[in-house]
Amino acid sequence: MDVKAKIIEIIAEQAVIAPSDIKLDDTLEELGIDSLGLVESIFAIEEAFDISVPFNANKPTAGAFDISSVAAIIKAVEGLVQDAT
Repeated sequence: MDVKAKIIEIIAEQAVIAPSDIKLDDTLEELGIDSLGLVESIFAIEEAFDISVPFNANKPTAGAFDISSVAAIIKAVEGLVQDAT
């Protein structure tokens, strides 16, 4: 499975925009994804890749999972997927 394409698909679904409208340097906030959308995105990522994301919804910027941009999320998920194999 192409991690980058799947992450962009999940984020696009939450933002209700076309995947082609997402740039790697976009933040979730810029894409209009609120805290609930972020949590739903994390759940979708966990389900899609059968991984556990180290994410605390009460402190989204704390911890090892970088959500600062689409590219950062892709990189973090790629690391988790690699660790899981």
